[in-house]
Amino acid sequence: MKKVILTAVFAFATLTTFATTEVNSVETQNVVLQEEFKELPVEELPSAVQEAVKKDFKDAKIQKAFVNESKEFKLELIVGGATQTVYADANGNWLKKE
Repeated sequence: MKKVILTAVFAFATLTTFATTEVNSVETQNVVLQEEFKELPVEELPSAVQEAVKKDFKDAKIQKAFVNESKEFKLELIVGGATQTVYADANGNWLKKE
């Protein structure tokens, strides 16, 4: 009778350990998609984007400009001595990026 009980306990412990190991072996992977922006001379920005900066950021100067394959523009502005990054489409509409 002791052998049957010990065998049952041993089998239970083995199965519990195996089940715990299986749960712990699951790995998660975070993938961050990054958009590839390439630097663009400020003079080559579409006029709509330049006008939007003049209209909405009156004292701003465009320090750097970048463009991606979707024709979205990343602009680094100097506003009152501080650097600010904004995004716009080719029509001068502001985009919200995080």
